[in-house]
Parts: sequence; C-alpha cells; structure tokens
Amino acid sequence: MDTYQRLESEVRSYCRAFPVELDRACGSELFDGAGKRYLDFFAGAGALNYGHNPPHMKEALLRYLTGDRVVHSLDMYTRAKRALLERFEEVILKPRGLDYKVQFPGPTGTNAVEAALKLARKVTGRPTIASFTNAFHGMTLGALAATGNNGKRAGAGVPLANTITLPYCGYPNADNTIEYIDQLLCDPSSGVELPAAVIVETVQAEGGINTASFQWLRAIRELTRRHDILLIVDDIQVGCGRTGPFFSFEMADIKPDMVCLSKSLSGYGLPLAVVLLSPEVDVWDPGEHNGTFRGHNPAFVTATAALDLWENDELERSVARKAELVRTRLEDIAQKYPGLVDEVRGRGLIFGLACTGDCASRISRAAFDRGLIIETAGAKSQVVKILPPLTTTDDQLDEGLDILSASVAAVA
Repeated sequence: MDTYQRLESEVRSYCRAFPVELDRACGSELFDGAGKRYLDFFAGAGALNYGHNPPHMKEALLRYLTGDRVVHSLDMYTRAKRALLERFEEVILKPRGLDYKVQFPGPTGTNAVEAALKLARKVTGRPTIASFTNAFHGMTLGALAATGNNGKRAGAGVPLANTITLPYCGYPNADNTIEYIDQLLCDPSSGVELPAAVIVETVQAEGGINTASFQWLRAIRELTRRHDILLIVDDIQVGCGRTGPFFSFEMADIKPDMVCLSKSLSGYGLPLAVVLLSPEVDVWDPGEHNGTFRGHNPAFVTATAALDLWENDELERSVARKAELVRTRLEDIAQKYPGLVDEVRGRGLIFGLACTGDCASRISRAAFDRGLIIETAGAKSQVVKILPPLTTTDDQLDEGLDILSASVAAVA
C-alpha cells in the first residue's frame, strides 16, 4: 500500500474502509491480486446495479472499441447516441407515457444536479432551491448547497447559499411535514422565499436509507404544482431498478418536471449522466450549459445494451422477490439484537440496519474481515447499507446475509 500512501491524496476514503488491492470482478464478486474472493454488497455505491462486467454489455463495448468507433464527441451527433436515445424512448419513456427530452450534462451525477438546478432558476427567475433534511445531491457547490450533511458541506470552504432545507418524510418530531411546508410557502412572514424548485430523493441513500411514502411524494407533487414550483427527482442512486421499477417514483404515480440519472445508467460502471426534462422547461439557449465529456460514446453503447433488461418486467419482479428475502433476514437480525439494531429501513434492494453508537462501522469492518464488502450511511455512519447488485443470485444473497448476521453477532 506504500504507493498509495506516498502518492494519492488524503481525501481517499473507501480504500480506508476496505484496505485491499482489487484486481478482477465478475457479477457480485470481487477478487484481489492473490485471488481472495469478496462478495460485493456495495455495488459501486449504486453504479453497478447489473453487477461487474455484465457479459452482453461487455461484448457490445468490445465490439464498439475494436471497430475504431467514435469515443469522444462533445455533443455532436453519433450513431451511438442516436441508438441510445431511440432505445430509451422505446423501452423506458413510451411504455410509461413520458415525453421527456434528454440532456447530457456531463459524466457524473453531480453534473446532472447542477444542470437541473441551473435550469430551474432560469425557467422561474427565482434563485432559491428547496431540498430536504439528510439529503445528498453531490459534491460540487450547487449540489452541495442542497445537501444536508454538515461534514460534506464544510468541505466547500465558502458559504453555501440560495437554498432552504425542508423536513423530509418522517423527519423526527415532525408530525405532518407537508402541512408545515405548505404553511411556510403560504405565510408571507415565514421568511422563506418561494423556491425555483424542490429537489427530492424518494429514498435517501447516503442520508441513512430514509424512505418517503408514496402518499408523501404525491403530496409534494401536488404542493409544488399548486405553488408553481418545479419538482426535481434525484434518481441517481435509487433509479435504474434499485427500488424495483426503472424509476423510483413510478409507484407513487407522479411525474416530476426533471429527473436526474447517473450511476447505473451506463449499465457498466462507465461515467454517464442525463437530465430528463419536461418539454416546457427545456428553455436552454444552445451552448448555455455544456461540458467536455458529455459525449461519452462507450457509455452510450453499454447503456443501450442495458436497456435490453427492461424490455419486460422480469427484472422488476426479481427485485421485488429478492427484496422480501432480504427484508425477512434483516428483520430476524434486528429482533435478535434489539439493543444494537434499532430499525430496518429500505425499499427494493436498498436496505439499512440502523444501529446504535458506532456499531454500524464496526459491523462493516467485521463483514470485510469475513469477505463481504458493505458500507455505512447516515450523518453519523450509523446505518449499515445493504446495496447488492440487482443480479445477485439467491445463493449469494443468503451467503452475504449470513456473513452480515455473523458480523452483527461478533459486534454484539
């Protein structure tokens, strides 16, 4: 590890929790240089919903690269981009009755959030963005201003302005957050300016696996429409099937004005992000927002191949079935260790064990020692975050949950 300690910045983090040099990966398994196997319940922080090196995506990528096809194209037209746009319309948008335009803002999730916030301000002429307690939207300044975690916000080094923070669904000691938010927006003496947009995660992944009820999400949609506020859903970590359907907001039966996607959108772990825009808010002037790496054609190719998995509802049904398996096992763990595990949270194949004190971090370390890579979430890293690839087999899920149970027992 001397090379990394000598040459890499102190900002590195995940490698401190999982101090191993990885070499190979396949499906839900990782291997170090000596061939030791690790089961992956981390999935690249949600960037690997379909696992490592999915075969048919890998084949599509290799065919593209060995044919000397275009790799970098800014926002110029390419066959790879057209194929993705047409396939996305055919498989995702039309079956759901959605008429979104697609903006490629740059390679990462925070690029998508920045573009959405910037466009909301342009559309409405208002400077303020409303976000929620425990939210996480990215590490660039605009997205960070809409993020709740004080530790991450402190890294900005400058005041983070033009945002207001609202209580998320079920936020402690808030009986009716919708009524409270509505009162803030209606009362001319509340001190809260009418925002350009409300940005929300249907499941707050980094914030501690906090889930918004479908009723609450519908109320937020109705409230934003009534107050002429744009609604942005950040589906970067919990979209692309993580909660079951392709979009995490589908089961709430709402249509946001904008949707931010990244992470698993490429299907292969390649950088790719989009903002989906209702046509009436697509008021950009040409070149008003751009980026050098928004034309990442290899990611277009793998994203197009990934959409093959959404031609029917087989994957969605598989996630729902596996979710019940995982929830049952986690609830058994919680019942067995009531003084250590406070709560089981989650939806689809993103779950959390909310723990007391520093137990979550200790459980993560114990699991790593036993061959399971699993991270923590929450403002105080108090939640063990269960985030396996959606394609993880039942046997692998059982194995990983066995390791997790043994790790909780060891900490207890």
